[in-house]
Amino acid sequence: MACTQEVVFDMNLIENSALEDGLAGWAPVGSCTALSVHEEEPAKVPTETINDVGEDYRPSGRYILASGRADEADGLRQAIKGALKPRVTYRVAGWISLGGGAAEGAGHAVRVNLRVDDECVVEGGAVCAEAGKWAEIKGAFRLKRSPCAAAVYVQGAPAGVDVKVMDLQVFATDRKARFRKLRRKTDKVRKRDVVLNFGSAASGISGASVRVMQMDSSFPFGACINPSVIQNPAFVDFFTKHFDWAVFENELKWYHTEAQQGQLNYADSDALLDFCDRYGKPVRGHCIFWAVENTVQQWVKNLDNDQLTSAVQGRLQSLLTRYAGRFPHYDVNNEMLHGSYYRGRLGDDIDAFMFREAARLDPGATLFVNDYNVECGNDPNATPEKYTEQIAALQQKGAPVGGIGLQGHVTNPVGEVICDALDKLSAATDLPVWLTELDVCESDVDLRADDLEVVLREAYAHPAVEGVVFWGFMQGHMWRQDACLVNSDGTVNDAGERFVDLRREWTSHARGHIDSAGHFKFRGYHGTYVVQLATATGKVHKTFSVEKGDTPLVLDMNL
Repeated sequence: MACTQEVVFDMNLIENSALEDGLAGWAPVGSCTALSVHEEEPAKVPTETINDVGEDYRPSGRYILASGRADEADGLRQAIKGALKPRVTYRVAGWISLGGGAAEGAGHAVRVNLRVDDECVVEGGAVCAEAGKWAEIKGAFRLKRSPCAAAVYVQGAPAGVDVKVMDLQVFATDRKARFRKLRRKTDKVRKRDVVLNFGSAASGISGASVRVMQMDSSFPFGACINPSVIQNPAFVDFFTKHFDWAVFENELKWYHTEAQQGQLNYADSDALLDFCDRYGKPVRGHCIFWAVENTVQQWVKNLDNDQLTSAVQGRLQSLLTRYAGRFPHYDVNNEMLHGSYYRGRLGDDIDAFMFREAARLDPGATLFVNDYNVECGNDPNATPEKYTEQIAALQQKGAPVGGIGLQGHVTNPVGEVICDALDKLSAATDLPVWLTELDVCESDVDLRADDLEVVLREAYAHPAVEGVVFWGFMQGHMWRQDACLVNSDGTVNDAGERFVDLRREWTSHARGHIDSAGHFKFRGYHGTYVVQLATATGKVHKTFSVEKGDTPLVLDMNL
C-alpha cells in the first residue's frame, strides 16, 4: 500500500517560495553571478493557473532573477526542508520567464530537477520559456526511497540569458480528493436520466418487475494487436472480453507494408483485419506516414524530391484505396511535433496535402494528428499550445483534421496536468480527443494501478475525450514492459484488475417496478441497453440507446 499516513497533502515544501523574506534559502548554481528579487508589473502577472496547492492561490508577482549565467547548467537552487516520502506523487509548480539576453519570441527549455542526496537527479518538469511571458511549470516526481537530503534546481536556457522564477512550489498530490471530484464530473458528462414509458399498457402492468442491463458503452476502449499476440489464447480472451477497438502495432506503417521499394506486403494487415472482423472490433489506421526521420525507410531517404513526391502519392493511393471504408480513423502523419522529415524535404504544404488527399481517397475516415507528451507537461516541444498551433496551421492549408490523438505514454501522471491539456485542446479546436497509445509505466504494479486510474478517470470525465486505446496490455508483448495489465502466464495483475473494475463502475444496471404512471426511471451511462419486463404472460425484452443530452431521455417502450 502507498505510504500516505504521514503525508500532508497540498502543503508547499519550498520555504520562502513567494520571496516574502527576500532571497532567504535561495542560492545560485554554477557560475551564475547574481540572484535578485523583483516585482512583476501587475498587468503581466498570470491570472490562470492549474495550481491547487491552496484554493485561494494566485501568483504573487515576486520573482527571482538569475543573471550572469555562463552555461546552461547555471541557475538557482533551494533545499527542500520537509521530508519527502517514497511512493508519493509530488507536483512541481510555479512560473518561469526569460529576461535579458533572450531574443523576442524565442523559446528556450528551462528545467526543474530534484537532486537527491547530492547524487541522483530526478526530473521535475520543463517549460518552453520566453521573454515577456510566464510559462507555468507542470512537473511531477516520485521517489523510490526516503532521501536524507533533497534540493530543487532550476536550470536551462542558453548562456547569457537571464532566467526568472516565480512561486516555485513542491507539494504532495491528493489523488483520492481528485477522484472524488472526477466522479461528480463523470456523472454529469457520461450519464443521463432516462424515463422508460410503457404508455397505454400501464394499467395492466403497473408494479411489474423491470430489469435494465447495459450491453455496450458509447465510450470505447481498445488495444493494439500484432500477428503474434492473436495466436495467444490468453491475450485473445482478455482482448475480446474487455476491449472494443483495435489498432495494429506496426503492420500498417509504411516501413512494414513497403520495406523494399515497389514490394507491397499487406498480408499481415489483411490477417489482422480479418481477426478484428470476426470479433466485431473497429480498427484505427495507424499510421499513413511517420514524420520522425529515423522511422523512414532508407529507400525513401534515397529518393530525390520529385521521386519522393511520387512515392508519397503512391503510398496514399495504395493504402487508402485498398482499405477504403475499413478504418474509421487514420493517424495521417505521426508525431509532427517531434519530426518534420517530409516537410523538410517537400515544403510546408506537404503535411496538409497528406490530409487533403487522404480525405479525397477515403472520405468516410476521421483524420487525426497524433503525438506524445502533450498530456504530460514535461516536454517543451509538445505543449498543448504548440499542438493547437500545428492544427490551426494545417486547417488554414485546407487539411480536414478531424481528431486529436494523445498517445499517452506516461509515467507518474498528474490528473490536473492531463485535464489542463485536454481543456486547452478542446477550447482551441473543438475537436474530439482520443488517447491512442496508452501505457502507464511503473515497475511497482500497485502504483501502476493507481497511475492507470489517474489517466483513465481524467479521460473518462472529460467531455472532449471519445475513446482510449492501450498500446498493448500483456507482459512480453509491449513496447514498455513495466506497463502490462496481464502477466505473461495470463493472470490479470493489479493494474489489469483496476481497469476491469473501472469498466464495471462505468456500466449501469437497474432493477425496480413500473410506477402507477407507467414509467420506470433510472440514471445510466451512455450506451446500448436491454430492458426486461416480467409480466404474467412471461418476460419481454427490448433494446434501446442512451445518447448524450442535458434533459431526461423519455423513451416509449411499446412492448
